[in-house]
This record gives sequence, structure tokens and C-alpha cells, in this order.
Amino acid sequence: MTRGHYAAFEDIHLVAAFRTPFTDLNGALGANSPTDLGIKVAREVLAACGTSPADVDSVIAGSVAQASVDAYLLPRHIGLYAGVPQEVPALHAQRVCGTGFELLKQAAEQIALGQATRVLCVGTESMTRNPIVAYTHRGGFKLGEQVAFKDFLWEALMDPAPGVSMIQTADKLAQRYAITREQVDVYAERSFARAVDAQAQGIFSAEIVAVGNETFSLPGYYDRGIRLPRKINRVDQDTHIRPSPRSVLNPLPSVYDDGVQTAGNSAAVVDGAAAALVMAGSQMGTPSLARLCATAVVGVAPELMGIGPAPAIRLLLERSGLTLDDIDCLEINEAQGAQVLAVARELDLDLTKLNVHGGAIAIGHPLAATGLRLAMTLARQLKRDGMRYGIAAACIGGGQGMAILLEHTPE
Repeated sequence: MTRGHYAAFEDIHLVAAFRTPFTDLNGALGANSPTDLGIKVAREVLAACGTSPADVDSVIAGSVAQASVDAYLLPRHIGLYAGVPQEVPALHAQRVCGTGFELLKQAAEQIALGQATRVLCVGTESMTRNPIVAYTHRGGFKLGEQVAFKDFLWEALMDPAPGVSMIQTADKLAQRYAITREQVDVYAERSFARAVDAQAQGIFSAEIVAVGNETFSLPGYYDRGIRLPRKINRVDQDTHIRPSPRSVLNPLPSVYDDGVQTAGNSAAVVDGAAAALVMAGSQMGTPSLARLCATAVVGVAPELMGIGPAPAIRLLLERSGLTLDDIDCLEINEAQGAQVLAVARELDLDLTKLNVHGGAIAIGHPLAATGLRLAMTLARQLKRDGMRYGIAAACIGGGQGMAILLEHTPE
């Protein structure tokens, strides 16, 4: 049996979930703190399901990069400015690209332990505001010593244990699974085309809340808020989704000379936030989006971190007593095209069930928000198409994989 952590839940539900549009690096949301983006979606989720902030028992939030000087206070400020009572505690949880799933897992565990009945989960990320940092100059700048400022957004892709970047881990998987550059570009073309079609059909509109200039007030405290660039008053769609045929993708140079990954077949770098309300079934007054059945998280070799979803999904199925034939659809984060194809080959996945509305290559991957985005997209697909079971999964930098099992229960 696959080794790792597995947890099953009896009557815990994803009641409501929404996200901001995901906007390109240095785009419309780029100047805003992830805390403020998180407050926005937290307020929207509570309003949409008619839950009073006073009834929230716990706040769990995640953000991977410290993209503001008050980052330590992010979960607490999201809760307070969303109207949650001061007595309700807030927690920061982080599992890199699996953070959104981790929020759901910890929410379900708190409910199962009787610590809460309604948990507000928020994943929020400003990739644009990833800092330029220096960790070694607290004592000053010595004569002749190299000034060690680094671009956190780029340097954080490097795993110093195996000495390879996240992109190189996908290139290694391409070699191991005999995946060609052309196959990766074909997959990326499909991701873009599916996302373009989904956006045109309004499928993402159900999960997106429009963002405009807004002030968040909290009696007795300073105002916070969102400010968009001049001449932009509203953002209501993902901005990276665009037609991207192979004629556009094929000429792009690979990041590494001997690799298959390019800027066009890797996850888009975007800003955005997502939120969900997780609740005990006994407390629900309206139908949920989906039941959260189980979660699984495993470790894999750091240099092959992209394969993580495969053993995580295996563990999820083994312990849940299901097979892949029981799963109607899957959302697997497209960190890199070769990485997703390697997972698909390892599990012998039916690609017609995978990322049917496109994935992170087209939509983007704002780290902490991604797991919640995958979960809400999956939940709505299950409900819309009358399916029963779906799995969402992601690889995790450093060598992990995480997966969740959702079930649509007919109303």
C-alpha cells in the first residue's frame, strides 16, 4: 500500500467557493496585497451562501510568498475584515502548491474533532509582489563582498537539495517517460483551447467574483482595500486565457537547452485569491457544492516532484475503496505540461476526463489559491454534469503530492 497520510470524512461539505479572476504578472491585481485579495473573496463567499460572519468558528488561510510586510497577520486580518468575531482564531497553513487542499483538509479535521462547524478557508497569492530579497545583510554590507539580493519569484523555483529547479524536474520526467517537446506543446494547445471555450461559455463565471476599487472597513481600525490601475474599474475574467495554437507555442525556446518546458507550456504566473466555506452537513440549510470525502498527501523524490499526484491519487483510491473507473473527472494542476503528462502515463489516465476546461497552463497558478480553484471547478463540474466522484490533485515543490476526493450528492 502507498505510504502517506490519508484522512476520510463522513459528513463534511464544500458549501460555497469563489475566486477572483486570475490576472497576469504585473496586471490589474498586481499592486494589491494578498491579504486584501483574500478579504475580498472571504466576504463574497459568506455573502453568497447567506452565512453570517458571526457564525464562522475558524479561519484558515494560506499564502506561500511573503508578499507584504504584514504577511504574518494575513489569516487574522482576513478573518477580522471579513467580519468574523474577534474571539474566533485564525491559522496560517502552507503546503506550497498544495496549500489550497491543505486548507480544506485542516478545515475538515477541525470539524471532525468538534472544534468548529463552519470554517472559512482562503488561499491568496500575489506573484507580482514576490519580493527582491537579501537574507545575509542584517550585519551590513562588507567591503568587496557580493551584494546578495535575489529575485524570490525566480530563485524559489530552485530546490537546493537535488540542485535542480522545478522546471528541470519536469524535464527529468519527460526523459523518464519519453515525452517529447511536441507532445508537451500539443497538451498545452489543448489546455488553452479548452479554457478559451470554457470562458466563452461562461463556465468560469460561476466561480469568479468581479473585483473593483473597494474599501474594507472594520470599526475601530484602519481601512484596507483594493485599488486597480488607472483606467481599470473592474476585472471580471482571467486574463491569461487566449488562443495559443502550436504555431505560437512551437517557436518558443525551452527554458533549459536540453529540456521540453517553455514559457508557453508551463503554468502561467498570475495573481489571485480563492475562498471556500466548509461546513458540517448537519448545519447546512442549503445544498452544498460537494461533499469532501477524503484527502491524501505523500512524499516523492525532490528531483521528480512533479510525479507527486500519481502516488497521492493511488493512496486516495486504495484507502477509499475506489478505482479510477469510479472517478468521473479529474483536475490535476498543470505546473508544467510534461509533469501532467507523466502523471497521466503513470496512472494510465483517460485524458478525456482530465482538466476538461483547461488548466494552469492557460488559467494560471497563484500558488496558495490553486488547490481551492481546482476544488471549486471540479465541484461545479460534478454538479453541472450529474457526475458522482471527482479527484483534484497537485504536485508540490520539495517532493510531495496531494489529492482530494469530492462527491456530488444529489439534492
